[in-house]
Amino acid sequence: MKSNLFVYLDDFLSLIYPRLCFACGQPLFANEEVICFPCRQQLPQTHYHLQPDNPVEQQFWGRCRLNAAAGYYFFRRGSKVQHLLHALKYYHAPEVGITLGKLYGHQLKNAPAFASADCIVPVPLHPKKQKARGYNQSEVFAEGLSESMGIPVNNTSLFRVVASETQTRKSRFKRWENVNTIFALGEVEAIRGKHILLVDDVITTGATLEACVKVIETIEGVSVSVASIAVAGKGY
Repeated sequence: MKSNLFVYLDDFLSLIYPRLCFACGQPLFANEEVICFPCRQQLPQTHYHLQPDNPVEQQFWGRCRLNAAAGYYFFRRGSKVQHLLHALKYYHAPEVGITLGKLYGHQLKNAPAFASADCIVPVPLHPKKQKARGYNQSEVFAEGLSESMGIPVNNTSLFRVVASETQTRKSRFKRWENVNTIFALGEVEAIRGKHILLVDDVITTGATLEACVKVIETIEGVSVSVASIAVAGKGY
């Protein structure tokens, strides 16, 4: 427990450098971290992890084989969910990914299709981009999931070998073309025969995840499920 001196110091510093919710920008109360409680309750959850054949799974039908697929929130431009993703990707706030991973992990561990996963594999960044950003946003999301779900993160079995162009404003075909040959396998034995939970920050066309799955599924006995922070769709 903090002493009174530290409590007073925290209160004083919060007046000068207020801690703000990454979703709505409002000041956080002393017992809130990263995202305020109202936003945690109100952000538009998909609940797709409870829905077989949900719209995310349907995106991949005929493209690659998945055990299950889901995303935590609906995403649209200008929404609070976009604020969270921008903070995570562009404003050096890895704590956003970790927090969202912890929150979503509590739900996924109670969903049979996801609870059976043996390890979590984040979609990798190219080393140059990761060095520039300081971290992989999908990996910090995976770390939060791992803490809640009690399964390890594997970041040694899948690599990005080509630094692809940004996916923003590309068509579905152009996105697929942009990532079709940029991933490769690393430590194969660590995931042979395993159920892999492949995670990314946001699913739009699914081209990046499709490219990852097609590489991973060449390993004997592997099954893959997909989860993300957000999926393109309705929001607020």
